[in-house]
Amino acid sequence: MTATATAAARRAWLTDLPVLLVAVVWGSSYLAAKGVTTTQTVLAVLVLRFAVALPVLVIAGWRKLRALSGAQVRGAGLLGLILAGIFLLETYGVVHTSATNAGLIISLTMIFTPIAESRIRGTALPRPFMAAAGLSVAGVLLLTQGAGFTAPSLGDLLMLGAALARTVHVLAMSRMKSVEGADSMSMTTVQLGGAVTVFALLSLAPGTGAAPWAAAASFGVSDWLWLVYLSVFCTLFAFFTQMWAVRKTSPSRVSLLLGTEPVWAAVFGIALAGDRPGLLGLAGALLVLAGTAWGRTAASGPASAEPAAGTEPTVTKPAATTASVVEPAQPDRAHTGLEPAGRA
Repeated sequence: MTATATAAARRAWLTDLPVLLVAVVWGSSYLAAKGVTTTQTVLAVLVLRFAVALPVLVIAGWRKLRALSGAQVRGAGLLGLILAGIFLLETYGVVHTSATNAGLIISLTMIFTPIAESRIRGTALPRPFMAAAGLSVAGVLLLTQGAGFTAPSLGDLLMLGAALARTVHVLAMSRMKSVEGADSMSMTTVQLGGAVTVFALLSLAPGTGAAPWAAAASFGVSDWLWLVYLSVFCTLFAFFTQMWAVRKTSPSRVSLLLGTEPVWAAVFGIALAGDRPGLLGLAGALLVLAGTAWGRTAASGPASAEPAAGTEPTVTKPAATTASVVEPAQPDRAHTGLEPAGRA
C-alpha cells in the first residue's frame, strides 16, 4: 500500500469512528431510557431531555434559524408533530419491553421505508429485498415470543408503531415541498421545539403522570446521569457528528455505519440489561440483523428502480438537503431519493 493510500485509509477511519460511536450511543439509548423512565415519567423525561438540548441548537444555529421562511417553519412544525408521536411511541414502548426488543424492532424502519416509497412511486422492489423483508418480519415474530409463543407485549407493539411512524416522518420530510433546501440544523431545531411543546402540553393534562418539575425534583444522581447522557450524547453529539461526517464523506457511508445501531442495542440489552431472549428470541434477533443488513444492500441496487408492471418509469429526484431527527431510513438514497436522517 502506498503512502497516499495509507493516509487516505487513515483519514477515512478518523471520519468513520465518530459516526460508529453515534451508532453505539444510539444502541445504548434504549437502555438509558429504561434507566430513567417509568410509566409515570415518560412525558417528564421527554420534556427534560430536549429542554437541555434545544437551547444549544437554537444558539448554535440562530442566524440560519431566523432565515427560515414562514412556509419552512410551518412545514417543520408539522414534521415536529409526527416526531412527537415517534418519541411517545418509542419511550412508552421502551418502558414496556426489553432494550433488546426495542432496538431490534425499531430497525424495521429500514424495511418499511423502501416498501412505502416503492408503493408511492409505483416502482417494484427487487426480489432479494422482499426476501430480506420477509426474513426481518419472521425475526421480529420470533424475537417477541421469548421462550414460547405468546401474544407480543404492549411494548413490542408500541415499538412496531414507532417504526411505522418513523417511516411516515422520513417520507413526509422527503416529499414536502415547503422544507426543500432548508438548513438541517434549523429544521431539527423547529421540529424538536414543536415536539417539546406537545410533550409539555400533554404533561399538564390530568392523569398523564408526573409534571416535569416534580419528576426533576425526585430524580436521584443515576437518573440525572441517564438524562444528561440522552441529551448530550444521544441527541447533541449524534446530531453534530452526523452533520460533520456527511460533509467529510458520503451520506451512504454514514447511513451504513449508523445502520449498526440494532447490533449495539442487542449487545447492550443482553450484556448490561440482563435481557434473556431465549433460543427463539436469539434466533429472531439474528434474523432481524441479517434481514435488515441484506435489505439495505438489496434496496440500493439498480434493480430497485424497475417500474412495476403496467406503470411508467419514474425519475428519482435528488434528496432534499433537510435532516430528520429520527434514525436513518436505512436504504441507500440511490434507491429512494431519501436523505439519510438522524435520530435525536
